[in-house]
Amino acid sequence: MSVRRSYFITTPIYYVNDSPHIGHAYTTLSCDVLARFMRLDGHDVRFLTGTDEHGQKVEKSAAAAGLDPQAFTDRVSAEFKALAEKLNCSFDDFIRTTEARHTRSCQALWQKLVAHGDIYLGSYAGWYAVRDEAFYAESELVGGKAPTGADVEWVEEPSYFFRLSAWQDRLLAFYDANPECIGPRARRNEVISFVKSGLHDLSVSRTSFKWGVPVPNDPAHIMYVWLDALTNYITAVGYPDETSEMFRRYWPADLHMVGKDILRFHTVYWHAFLMAAGVAPPTRVFAHGWWTNEGQKISKSLGNVIDPLKLVDEFGLDPVRYFLLREVPFGSDGNFARHQLIKRINTDLANDLGNLAQRVLSMVAKNCGAAVPTPGPFSAADQTLLGTAHGLIDALRAEMAQQAFHRALELIWTVVSDANRYIDEQAPWTLRKTDPPRMATVLYVLSDVIRHLGILVQPFMPGAAAKILDQLALAGDARGFDRLGPNHALAAGRALPAPAPVFPRYVAPEAAAE
Repeated sequence: MSVRRSYFITTPIYYVNDSPHIGHAYTTLSCDVLARFMRLDGHDVRFLTGTDEHGQKVEKSAAAAGLDPQAFTDRVSAEFKALAEKLNCSFDDFIRTTEARHTRSCQALWQKLVAHGDIYLGSYAGWYAVRDEAFYAESELVGGKAPTGADVEWVEEPSYFFRLSAWQDRLLAFYDANPECIGPRARRNEVISFVKSGLHDLSVSRTSFKWGVPVPNDPAHIMYVWLDALTNYITAVGYPDETSEMFRRYWPADLHMVGKDILRFHTVYWHAFLMAAGVAPPTRVFAHGWWTNEGQKISKSLGNVIDPLKLVDEFGLDPVRYFLLREVPFGSDGNFARHQLIKRINTDLANDLGNLAQRVLSMVAKNCGAAVPTPGPFSAADQTLLGTAHGLIDALRAEMAQQAFHRALELIWTVVSDANRYIDEQAPWTLRKTDPPRMATVLYVLSDVIRHLGILVQPFMPGAAAKILDQLALAGDARGFDRLGPNHALAAGRALPAPAPVFPRYVAPEAAAE
């Protein structure tokens, strides 16, 4: 029996100082698509998400809400979990940094760093941005603010430091030896440039607030929130027990998915912490871009924050999932435009894929006794279309390995377009009168192409894909990628249920009322 290869994928854990928005949905959704793709491709997948609940910013947000920090984090963490569930995300674990397992893991990592001589006690004096939970050098400030635009405050307090400066050459050597460890390419270049510019020792504890993981043997200090937060990835696979089956199976992580604003923490600080502790760094970190709303930067002050839950309620879950991963080259910044979402729903989904399935299966129901037709010999056109559908999985694997979701969907829709062109060229409605056996062959070819399309869109639109595959009477165990290709083609004569539309067109409520 073959052993399934493991695949461990993570979202960043989301900071609970505010409610979830479109950016959080985008990151979690991208991870869900990859997790589903890998499961369908036979991998042993572990998909982790969760919430980052410590730090000065959370303490302040809780006070502003009139709650103690634990009650505040309980409430907001539940909102993030509800969002992931509403998006139909198939996470295996939802971690919270206020859990006892995480405190144990953080303190064990800290003690390992101390034992290896990479943490020492000193004092910190410098600029700190509470919003970013990050320290900034004077040279990094822009107009008296952090480069992110966050307000900074001068902080002077005793602090433990991590010897980050000692890891510059070793980090550069790691990046050089692992060219795919950071994506996309432009972000990799940014990280390397940052490290080459010189690394300074990093303050990794605070004494001015209490909401965090206490430093072992010195509870006056709270661990720096980023050392605490990043450790979640190994907590969730059993650290500090590096001999456990879970840890050996899933670590190092195959992919950390992050927003571009937190790439430095995940590829400089995190890699250095792990290497210093004798733990392998993650295999790959990918940083995606940000969304704007109708061309404007999204901000609460502008009142243009996009609520993903409201989008799903209005447009449907799978259309929103499809739009977010098709509209923008993944890794680049993108613009959310309502008219573009509606166009994608009505053109790509309703007209192209939805209409293809509806036309073909309706003709099968009407003209082939509501059963998979019996094909005759395949023509060159038949073989070309089937061959394109059969070859799709290899091309998709290559794109998904690079997190190129948009290109993967473009490839799938190329076959959708080919199939629509084929049906128009073959005109089975004419063949019904002139050559019924040829009509049956054409409808068989189209039905099996729809089977391939239904299987392959499952990671992106699991609900809609299930409806398509149900209409082909495909059993649950016949929907994995191992069932693609000619060896598992539809069996002629299998009874099919009555076809039904999968992707309704979007009609604005005001138009529908007219």
